[in-house]
Amino acid sequence: MSEPIPNGGDFHSRAVERISKFMLVIGLAALVTAFSYFGWRVGIGFALGAAVSWLNFHWLKQVVAGIAELTIRSGRPASGGGIVYRFLLRYFLMALVAFVILSVSRESRYGLFAGLFLPVAAIFCEGAYEVYVAVGRREHSS
Repeated sequence: MSEPIPNGGDFHSRAVERISKFMLVIGLAALVTAFSYFGWRVGIGFALGAAVSWLNFHWLKQVVAGIAELTIRSGRPASGGGIVYRFLLRYFLMALVAFVILSVSRESRYGLFAGLFLPVAAIFCEGAYEVYVAVGRREHSS
């Protein structure tokens, strides 16, 4: 079930897509675990933290893709007010959700912080998967 690694780098160009899938799978598993073992307050905190981190990840992906496209088209490094606005909006949204969760329920903060680390767990899984594929490729070429 390992993906071929063509010379064109197609395997690595799909890393962001795989990270998104890892976030979905890990997020759903952690959400069920949070509600089942730690209660609804931690579960709600996790759901909000995971939603903010997912939104943050996808906005960041769009901003980076937009900057890259603009830079390629213009031939010079891109900048603009819209980029700064989105960048600041991401952190404002995270701070707002954190404030609401922390002021409503102390138990929910654990879930919130766990949810905010969802992209880190997904990136770790992607790294492990890439190592697995690279080791498998090396063993087949020997």
